[in-house]
Amino acid sequence: MTHSPLTRRDFFRRTGVGVAALAVPALVAGCTAVDNGTTTADPKTGKGGLLDRVKSAGKIKVGFANESPYGFRDKHGNLTGEAPELARAILKNLGDIKLEPVLVDSFGALIPGLNAGQYDIIAAGMFVTPERCGQIAFSNPDYAGANAFMVKKGNPKGITTFETVASSGSKIAVLEGAAEQQYARKAGVETGRVQVFQKADDAIRGLTDGRIDAVALTAVTLRWALKENPDYAAELEVTEGFIPQIDGKEQLGAGGYGFRKGDTDLLAAFNAELKKLQDSDGVLPVVKPFGFGETEVSKAAELTAEQLCAAS
Repeated sequence: MTHSPLTRRDFFRRTGVGVAALAVPALVAGCTAVDNGTTTADPKTGKGGLLDRVKSAGKIKVGFANESPYGFRDKHGNLTGEAPELARAILKNLGDIKLEPVLVDSFGALIPGLNAGQYDIIAAGMFVTPERCGQIAFSNPDYAGANAFMVKKGNPKGITTFETVASSGSKIAVLEGAAEQQYARKAGVETGRVQVFQKADDAIRGLTDGRIDAVALTAVTLRWALKENPDYAAELEVTEGFIPQIDGKEQLGAGGYGFRKGDTDLLAAFNAELKKLQDSDGVLPVVKPFGFGETEVSKAAELTAEQLCAAS
């Protein structure tokens, strides 16, 4: 099976890398090897790189954009979310390294801020794309983008894929500009049975009042919406995640952590610990509270950053 990578932001619009300036200190404290904060290890000894420095300091600065459920501050002001919590598990195994959060003002400002040395890792669920790979290095992916449907309890129409939407004659909701509209069309869903909404909340209300049979979005988005709106839980559920196909190609995108290109020692160590967690089924328990499921985790474990960076 071949893969066709997504480049959406927040799974459906996670594109575009901005160049906005950040109102945070110009350099990360303690990272003085070069102006942008990169600390290259000695090629003979492997010592003196960023990994050694953060181990010695016991802390590392991470950039995030305050977007739930990927990386955000909770009601107590603490950094949490899928990416920071998994990073905590990995960095704990690398030497009990604590996270120091650096909030940026927009998602597009994350890469410029990293390269400027304002933090050492991007922990924001960023999709790995060839364009971004030209600017920074990525860890291997920790999650992949799966789709799902929000339906009435018991899934009375038996909706599991876009093909079952077409065969059952169901009506579905999609968000304007989202990839799900294309998936539905390619699967044979009649145009009149696809209703476009501006906001996820409006689409969900269309489901509860019976105007549509399902809301088609990413599995993570739908699970998080259900968790954050417990009033819906009595009458709605989210189907199992799946990867849509167009012309035999899986529409698969995946997210990882961003590093400066020179920080190869930290990146290699980070990837090694991520692999250990993936092999021991240790990722899902960490990310499940944020709406991530088995499909997202298992598909990511099959991919590498090298594959995603080279995708056409």
